[in-house]
Amino acid sequence: MNRIAFLASFLMAALTAAADDGKLTGTVIGTDLYVDYSTFQQSTTANTREMAFDGDLNTCFASWERSYTWTGLDLGSAHVITKVGWSPRNDGQGEKRVQLGVFEGANSPDFMDALPLYIIPEKGTIGQMSYATVNCSRGFRYVRYVGPNDARCNIAELEFYGHAGKGDDSHLYQLTNLPTVSIHTLNGEIPYDKEHEISSQIIIISDNGTKLLDKPGGVRERGNASRTFPKKPWRIKFEKKQNVLDAPAKAKKWTLINNYGDKTLMRNLLAFELSRRMGLPYTPFGAAVDVLMNGEYKGCYQLCDQVEVNPGRVEVTEMTPEDNSGEALTGGYFFEIDAYANEEMSMFTSNMGNPVTIKSPDEDEITTEQHNYIQQYFNKMENQWKTYLDLNTFLRHFLVGELSGNTDTYWSTYMYKERGNDMIYTGPVWDFDIAFENDNRTYPINNKKDYIYRSGGSYAGNMKSFVDRIVINDTDAKAQLVALWDEARQGGLTVESMTAFIDNMEQYLQQSQNLNFLRWDIMNTKVHQNPKCWGSYAAEVQNVRRFLQERIAWMDNRLGYIYTPSSIQTVDNERQTTDNGRWYTLDGRCVEHPTKGIYIFNGRKVAIK
Repeated sequence: MNRIAFLASFLMAALTAAADDGKLTGTVIGTDLYVDYSTFQQSTTANTREMAFDGDLNTCFASWERSYTWTGLDLGSAHVITKVGWSPRNDGQGEKRVQLGVFEGANSPDFMDALPLYIIPEKGTIGQMSYATVNCSRGFRYVRYVGPNDARCNIAELEFYGHAGKGDDSHLYQLTNLPTVSIHTLNGEIPYDKEHEISSQIIIISDNGTKLLDKPGGVRERGNASRTFPKKPWRIKFEKKQNVLDAPAKAKKWTLINNYGDKTLMRNLLAFELSRRMGLPYTPFGAAVDVLMNGEYKGCYQLCDQVEVNPGRVEVTEMTPEDNSGEALTGGYFFEIDAYANEEMSMFTSNMGNPVTIKSPDEDEITTEQHNYIQQYFNKMENQWKTYLDLNTFLRHFLVGELSGNTDTYWSTYMYKERGNDMIYTGPVWDFDIAFENDNRTYPINNKKDYIYRSGGSYAGNMKSFVDRIVINDTDAKAQLVALWDEARQGGLTVESMTAFIDNMEQYLQQSQNLNFLRWDIMNTKVHQNPKCWGSYAAEVQNVRRFLQERIAWMDNRLGYIYTPSSIQTVDNERQTTDNGRWYTLDGRCVEHPTKGIYIFNGRKVAIK
C-alpha cells in the first residue's frame, strides 16, 4: 500500500472510530494552584481543574501561574484517543485564550513521554463545544490539555473520546507538514542560561507522522544576541549520537535556531542553499520544524547542526590532551574569529588585533601546547596568507556573505586546520538572520557601491583590513574571485533558480508560519534590526525574493562579470588570446601555461582545444 492510500485508509478508520468511541472518564489531574478572579488571589478552591470536567460551560479552570499549566485525566489504562473537545472560559478574552492550546497523551504520570494529539489553530466559541479528530494511533493512560502561553489555561470544558488499547506507532500527529520537535524537561524546568543543561526527553515526529525519534537528552539556551529575544534559541543534546531527520551527521548536539527577527523564517536555509551552490566543502544541515516545550507551542524553528568537529560536519582530526608534539600537535583545530571572544574561556587576540575563540579542542581539554600552537599558526597565516590561507574556501565563503548581504560575515567567521596540512580553511557559513535586506543599519544594501563588509557591515577586530588585503588589493585573488563566481553562475546560480527555491520554501512554510505569527504577533512590529515592516508573510518573502534578484545583478556588475549562459570561447591554444591577463582553472588555481581544457580568462570561460 503506498503512503497516500495508507493515509486515506487511516483517516477513514480514524473518522469511523471517532464516531463510534464514547466520551472517556477518569481521575482529574493537573496544575493544583488556582486564581480566584473575585479577589485575584491564589486559591485552592476557586476555578479548580475539576471544573474543566463538570459539564458546566459557565465554570472554568484557571491556574495561578500564567504559563505551562494544564489539566487532564488519568484514564486508568491506555486508550487510543480519537477525538477531543473544548470550550473557552466565558469572558471577554476567553475565545482567544484557547488558540494554540495543545492536547497531549502520555503513559508516564510526569508526561516526560508525552506525544502531541492536537493543537487548536483558531479561536473558540463561548458557550459551545468545539471538536477535532485526533490522528494518533498510540494509546495513552494520561491525557491533558496545556493552555497557551500567558493564558492561565482558562478552559471551561474539556472532553476526550476514544477506546481502550495500547495502539501502535503507525501514525503519529504532526502540528503541520513540518517535522514536530517536542521536548519535555524534568520537573517542567525551563532552560534559563547557556551553562545549565536540563534533563529532557526529546521527540521528533516526521514523514507525515510515520517516523519517530524518542530519546533522552538535555536542553539549554544557546546564542548571543538571539538569547535576548522572547522566542528563545536552544541547544539539544542527546545522551547518545542520533541520526536526525535526513542530516548527514550522526551526533549528540543539535541546535534549534529561533528566527525571531527573520519574519520569512527561511533566511538561514536560503543561505545554506547558497553555500551548497557556491561549492563550500561543508554546509550545515538545516530543516524547518515546529517546536513544543512541555506541551506549550513555541513556534517555527530551524533544527540545524551544532557546528563542531564531527564526521559529516567539520571533518578534521579530533585532538586529545596527549597530542602535544610532532605532527599530532598540528591539528585538527576548529576556531572562530569572534566579536564575542572576550566572553569565552579559550580565546586569544592575534597580532593584528583579531579576536579568536578556539572551539576545538574543547576549552576544558585544550593544553597549553595546543593553545600556543594554533595562536602562533594563526598569526603566521595573517602575515603570510598567500602561503597558509586556503584561498579557495575563503573566497567561496566571501561570495556567500556578499551575495546574501550578510552584515555579520566577519563578525563571526569559522575556520579550521587539519593535522599535517599547512592550510587554514574558511567555513562553514553561519547566522544569516539579518542578511537578505533585514538590517536597518545597511538598508537598502543594493544602493551601496561597494561590498557590504566595507559599507556598514559588522566585523570583529581588524577583519575588514584583513579581507581588504585579499579581495581589494591582490590582483590574483580578485581574478580567482571572478573565476569562482563564473563557476557558480554557469553551475546554475541564476535569478530563475533562486526565485524557484524561494517560491518552494514559501509554500512549504505556509502552515507553520500561520501558527508562528499567532504565537509571536510581530508582523507589524520592528524587532531586532528590521529596517521595515512589510505587513504580511507574503510581503516579507517578496522582499527577500526582490533583494536576491537584484543582488545577483549587483554582484555581476561589482565583479565586472557579464553572464552569458554556457558561454565558452574556443581557441587552439592560449596564444590565440592576445589580451593581457591570467589563466585560472574552474576551481580557482592560477596557471601560467594552460593545456587542453576549460579555463577562466579575464572573467570569461575559454576552452583550449
